[in-house]
Amino acid sequence: MLNGSASAQRRIVPRKHMPLDSIRLSDPFILADSITHMYYMTGTGGLLWKSKDLQYWDGPFVVTHTDSSSWMGPHPMIWAAEIHYYKGKYYYFATFTNAKKVIGHFNGNALVRRACHILVSDDPEGPYKPVPSGDSVYLPANLSTLDATFWVDKLGDPWMIYCHEWVQNNNGTVDKIRLKPDLSGTVGQPTTLFKASESPWSREKINGKIQANRVTDGPYVFRTQTGRLGIIWTSWVYNVYTQGVAYSKSGKLSGPWKQQVKPVTPPNYGHGMLFKTLNGQTLMAVHSHKDVNGHYIRIPHLFSVDMTGDSLVVKGQYRFK
Repeated sequence: MLNGSASAQRRIVPRKHMPLDSIRLSDPFILADSITHMYYMTGTGGLLWKSKDLQYWDGPFVVTHTDSSSWMGPHPMIWAAEIHYYKGKYYYFATFTNAKKVIGHFNGNALVRRACHILVSDDPEGPYKPVPSGDSVYLPANLSTLDATFWVDKLGDPWMIYCHEWVQNNNGTVDKIRLKPDLSGTVGQPTTLFKASESPWSREKINGKIQANRVTDGPYVFRTQTGRLGIIWTSWVYNVYTQGVAYSKSGKLSGPWKQQVKPVTPPNYGHGMLFKTLNGQTLMAVHSHKDVNGHYIRIPHLFSVDMTGDSLVVKGQYRFK
C-alpha cells in the first residue's frame, strides 16, 4: 500500500517566491532540469521546491509515496534526498528511517532501521514511488547506511555511493555498490572507498586525546574538467561542521583515495553537491550549520566554484545578479 511521506502527515502549505536564504533545509540537492527548464531542490524532510532562477522558490511540495507494508513502515523519516535524471526517468535517492524497527545495538545504544533506497517518477515533481519490480532492500538490512548519491562510471555502470554510519562501526566509511542497469536493485557486495579516520583535517577529542573524527557525511562524486575524479564529503573539526575533498589516484571509483590536507569550504558549511546551471555555470549547493541554543539552524547556500584545473576550488558565495 502506497502512502505519502511522513511530511505529508502535517499540513504543508506551499508558498511562492521564497528567497533561497529564507528556506530552512538540511542537505540541499538541486537538479537543473533541461527538459522543463526549471530547478528542483530537495533534501532532508523529503519535500520539493522549484525555481526558474535559483534565487526565488515555490514550495514546499510533498512528492514521495512509499510502501507502508515495506520495512520503512507507514511514516518513515526522510534524509538527504537527491533527484537524478537517468535514462528518461527521475530517480529519488534518499535515506529512510523506521524508528520502530531496531536492527541491533552498539556501545549500549539501540540502532534503528535506517537505509538508503531509491524511488522513481516520470516527472521531476513526482510522485516518487518504489521502483517497479525493484528490490525491497538495496543494502543489507543489518547495516546503518545513509546519504546515498548516484554515479555512472566511464563504462556506463551505475553506482550507489553512501556512508556506513559511524554509530554502528565506530569509524564511518564511504562505500560503493553497483546498481542494476535499471536501478531496480544492487549487484554484488558493497566495498569501502575510505574511512573517516583517514582525513587529516577532521578532528575530535575523546578523553582528552585529539584524534581523527569518526563521522562521514554527504559524499558527492565529481570530475574536474581535466578528468580528475573526486569526492566531497563532510565531517567535523571538533564542533565545527566542515567539508573536505578526496581524489582517486587511479581515476577510478575503486581508488585508492587520497584525502586533501585542508577543507574545501569555509567552516560551518557542508553536505555539498555540484551542479551546472541551465546557463552552464558550475555551482555548489551546501547548507550552513549554526547552533542556536541547542537547535541546529540549517539554510541552503550556493557557492561559485572553479573546476577548470586539476582540483575543485571554491571561490565564495554565489551572488545573484
